[in-house]
Amino acid sequence: MSIITPNTKTAIILFNLGGPNSLDAVQPFLFNLFYDPAIIRVPKPVRYFLAKLISKKRAPIAQEIYKELGNRSPILPNTQAQADALKSALSAHGQVECFITMRYWHPMSDEVVKQVQSYAPDHIILLTLYPQFSTTTTDSSVKDWQRAAQKTGMHIPTTTLCCYPTLDGFIEAQAALIKPYMQQSPNARLLFSAHGLPEKIIAAGDPYQWQVEQTTQSILQKLGGSPDYVNCYQSRVGPLEWIKPSTEDEIKRAGADGKPIILIPLAFVSEHSETLVELDIEYKHLADEAGVPAYHRVPTVSVQPDFIQGLADLCLAQTPDKKLCSHKGGRICPSSFTGCPHQAKLAA
Repeated sequence: MSIITPNTKTAIILFNLGGPNSLDAVQPFLFNLFYDPAIIRVPKPVRYFLAKLISKKRAPIAQEIYKELGNRSPILPNTQAQADALKSALSAHGQVECFITMRYWHPMSDEVVKQVQSYAPDHIILLTLYPQFSTTTTDSSVKDWQRAAQKTGMHIPTTTLCCYPTLDGFIEAQAALIKPYMQQSPNARLLFSAHGLPEKIIAAGDPYQWQVEQTTQSILQKLGGSPDYVNCYQSRVGPLEWIKPSTEDEIKRAGADGKPIILIPLAFVSEHSETLVELDIEYKHLADEAGVPAYHRVPTVSVQPDFIQGLADLCLAQTPDKKLCSHKGGRICPSSFTGCPHQAKLAA
């Protein structure tokens, strides 16, 4: 029997990155990001020093980015729209309340745990808004939630939905958004752009890149294939080697080849600085400089009905006995990926 019934109360916690709600919040937001041990993997005293240094250095640059967005990140209202849509999709099935928890800026786990306690649900579903699992995103968010819940002594049965890289509704939504651009530019090269990670994190067993590529293959299958596409990775920072190819390099290559571009942000499900500024402004400028004949950026799935219904169906499929679940139920990652939550300790 599903967790969600007319006779029970369910709290669904939607996890996202978060973003500053003012220019003054930019530096503390960046500090929280770089102080996360999942992001900078060094001992705590060194990490604190680095987080202070990096956040102070990058704050003026980031503030200029957020000025393009009205001096604040749009990620919270975008996520709230998704929470409202998901609650609406589930309302006919039972008593459901959706809560938003951001990892690096408000509302954060400590404050949201208290809201959930006041709601007093019979069961909690932790639902990441990162379709592809990574130790730097979902794992970090869930562990922070577990810390906050333990701190308050909350003991409510909880199911963690760790990933859904090929969830039908997610793939349907992506394909529906891409098709009009393919009709407009039938000879375009598809750039499936995801946020990058340092190579050493992938080498340590993180399944993120593998899951991203699974998403791409599922979208291509839904579209009927494409002879010209590439997975690429954006948002590189710092001196470490990052997974390749970079989105910037692929934009330049498309320009050299005289190919139009359809750029698909397949690891982001809501609009924020890395789509509205990095993709729409910075990469568009790069494409113009590189001689790309046409540059199209596909919107994120946001509140696209197929996506929201896919998340609703995933929640409805959960039963009280499940503690950790991918969109296919059990583990989907090959055994070589030791960072998979089904091999690690997210279920603890």
